[in-house]
Amino acid sequence: MSAPTRDPDGLAGTADEPVRGRATIPAGMKIVPQRPQDAGHPRDLSDPAQDPEYSSNLDHQPRDEDYSPDLARAALDSGPARGPRDREFPLNLGYSPGQPGYPLDPEYLPVGAEHPDRENEPGGDGDEDTLPIPVPLPPPRGRALVPSAPRFPIRLATRTVPAQRVSLHASEAPTAVIDAPAPPPAESSTVPADFEPPRRTGRRVVPKPKWVVAAVLVFVFVCVLVVEAYANARFTPDHQGEAGRTTAVPEQIHEGGPIINAAAGQEARSYRLPPKTIALTFDDGPDPVWTPKVMEALDRYGAKGTFFVVGSQVVRHPELADRLVTNGHELGAHTFTHPDVATLPEWRRRMEFSQTQLALAEAAGVRTSLLRFPYSSRPDAIDDASWKLITQAGALGYVTVVNDRDSQDWARPGVDRIVANMVPDGDDGAVVLLHDAGGDRAQTVQALDRFIPMMQARGYTFVTVSDGLSKALADPVTGAAPSVPRNPPAAATDTQRGQALATAIRIADWALDFFAVLFLVVGVLTLARTLLLFVLSGRQARRRRGDWSWGPPVTEPVSVIVPAYNEREGIEAAVRSLAGGDHPGGIEVIVVDDGSTDGTADIAESLGLPNVRVIRKPNGGKSTALNTGVAAARANIVVMVDGDTVFEPDSVRQLVQPFADPEVGAVAGNVKVGNRKTMVARWQHIEYVIGFNLDRRLYESMRCMPTVPGAIGAWRKDALLEVGGMSDDTLAEDTDVTIAFLRDGWKVVYEGRARAWTEAPASLGQLWRQRYRWSYGTMQAMWKHRHALVDDGPSGRFGRRGLPFLALFGIALPLLAPVIDLLAVYAVLFAGRTETALAWLAMLGMQLVTGFVAFKLDKERLTPLWTLPLQQFAYRQLMYLVLIQSLVTALTGGRLRWHKLRRTGEAAVQT
Repeated sequence: MSAPTRDPDGLAGTADEPVRGRATIPAGMKIVPQRPQDAGHPRDLSDPAQDPEYSSNLDHQPRDEDYSPDLARAALDSGPARGPRDREFPLNLGYSPGQPGYPLDPEYLPVGAEHPDRENEPGGDGDEDTLPIPVPLPPPRGRALVPSAPRFPIRLATRTVPAQRVSLHASEAPTAVIDAPAPPPAESSTVPADFEPPRRTGRRVVPKPKWVVAAVLVFVFVCVLVVEAYANARFTPDHQGEAGRTTAVPEQIHEGGPIINAAAGQEARSYRLPPKTIALTFDDGPDPVWTPKVMEALDRYGAKGTFFVVGSQVVRHPELADRLVTNGHELGAHTFTHPDVATLPEWRRRMEFSQTQLALAEAAGVRTSLLRFPYSSRPDAIDDASWKLITQAGALGYVTVVNDRDSQDWARPGVDRIVANMVPDGDDGAVVLLHDAGGDRAQTVQALDRFIPMMQARGYTFVTVSDGLSKALADPVTGAAPSVPRNPPAAATDTQRGQALATAIRIADWALDFFAVLFLVVGVLTLARTLLLFVLSGRQARRRRGDWSWGPPVTEPVSVIVPAYNEREGIEAAVRSLAGGDHPGGIEVIVVDDGSTDGTADIAESLGLPNVRVIRKPNGGKSTALNTGVAAARANIVVMVDGDTVFEPDSVRQLVQPFADPEVGAVAGNVKVGNRKTMVARWQHIEYVIGFNLDRRLYESMRCMPTVPGAIGAWRKDALLEVGGMSDDTLAEDTDVTIAFLRDGWKVVYEGRARAWTEAPASLGQLWRQRYRWSYGTMQAMWKHRHALVDDGPSGRFGRRGLPFLALFGIALPLLAPVIDLLAVYAVLFAGRTETALAWLAMLGMQLVTGFVAFKLDKERLTPLWTLPLQQFAYRQLMYLVLIQSLVTALTGGRLRWHKLRRTGEAAVQT
């Protein structure tokens, strides 16, 4: 491994010396070619014909104000032409708008302008991380040589203003401040008043409202649960079985038959079946297992039955309802959800009846006038409440059917007992009650095989209820009987409405089944992840006990880069903690002020620390600030630190020890939450210990650690230059470059003894913005490096191990984890509360065990774990929604802006 080449262009000098020679292009520099025709001939800007489209930028066509004739002549006259690979272009450094005579890059917008990709308005809500500051730079002199293979990739489509390359010697003043000199006097330029440069269309920015996504998802899920709960009769209590008063029930009904007609405007009457006539009736179906077997038993003996079906079951098994009608059996209504109808309001009763009719219309194209209430019994058991229901149903055109003989097959008393219960007295006719659903009906089928042939041998005939009613209405003298239709055809409108109802129920059923499958998947993934954490993380911790070391002590110098944008609250504590580290090789601290407007650079400069340098640069984003610091770093080991982070005295020394292994290219440190006063911060503390640090032990064991945190991470400078430096392709530049290291064959390890204390978001809103950016940036990085899946060598090894693992446990599992909570809510409301509570407690217990192990490995006090149960009810749900919205943003092609957190300077080392 070769050491990095320092100061390759001979630019080294002190802070007061002018930089001479060729300028080295740092990361993010915008380059615009000068057109030869502009060299000595000023253009008429109002004439488009003199402005042919020409640009070296991949996604930008130059505008007229991009060029200055004077600068063009100076550039062309300053030196000889180069070869085809080392082309020379005048540098467009992005000067402040409104300065005539200066080249203006259309991507560098004035203060207050709205950028298509980032919201950089000053004085906003404080969440912006980038702010275009109009810092004038000196005009370019001569030509800049663009090497064919630069150390930092030249991004031709960048949207940030880069810093100038600065190389300083050790002989500098204690604190070196690099500022851009003032610009020369502005030159006049004539531009037609009606000239409007072409605008580049930017991709849309995702709107701020996040709760829309959450509200839509919650609304959809609630609708699914409501429909499913209704279809399964979860809203109504079960039958209590208490008989009431019978003062309002007519005597002829009490002593009459099981078929009751209480039509409006008519005297209520009841009917018995003729002697030696039996109507076999079956309740609660259709059932996909037992209804076909009951039909087969009836068909074996040529008997016809009447099936009082539940509407929701008809929706779920429409083919059985259609088959019953096709085979000559009769369908009756047994309500839609099988509730105790007496406990329902009148509107719900009507809905139960009408929806059953719609289900029959959709499934078999028929309707019915027969109705049997759930939990009904014999005519002599009808009380006043039941009589009221019968009369209301009669007013709707229904004939109510009870029974003469109850087989009690629902209790499964044995085949002999069921047959005995079915036999009528003497030669009486009877309506016999059985069931073809609701449990194991094997005894019912066996009883039919014995009962039907036995009664046929005694001269009995088996009819449907409608056929039996027709015989009961026959004239005793002439024998003429009115025709009672079995199942008349349904209207076309009822069929269409039934299709809509059936579609809603089937979608709800499918959704709940889908959630049940996901529940199993989540359970398996969670268990697998927990086992991996225990096995691999535990093995890694055991291996590093006692006097274990990475190798010979690493004592070479270290450069610490602190990118800072408006970090005045915490920059002093951060810089002092870094500069006072006990690393024996010496620590150089480079504070790169990225165009701060709050005096961050002034605070760092005023400290007067001998090993601290301050570099000021126009605002361009975190990646350009880091690249500027890397370019200025003297040491080959580079530590990157956030501007709000406080180091312990030995953190730098501990962090760089893994570089004793020549295969190690980057090291992740142990990030701690330094502000733990609020509940939200305590929850993040738990997440950092369990979800981040314990995971990093696991990822290191698998050699696929995806992220070296920006708060504390160390890199080999030469390896960093080889992979192209810090990229601004994603919002998670730390994940992006870490994956690049792994693909390049470097080992990325975790050093838990190097601890950094950072300021975590103190409110849910700030937490949302931070995690939204993290999640979205991680997805960007995964998509950027997706080709590693098919690569060979180290890149392919990470692609086929790290990317699936990150996708499975970093995205898929968190996305599916809400299923556990959602099904728990459904179970608590509509199913077994005891079983749900036990399952939830088991899951919580597993998390507590994981937390205990993680806290012990990190040598943390166990006290914060008492908040873990509370975390399940608020914090975890918020993380679900953040990840879901990030995924929606990625899938819809939206572009997310950088969110800067409001700092309070509360981060401190917790003792």
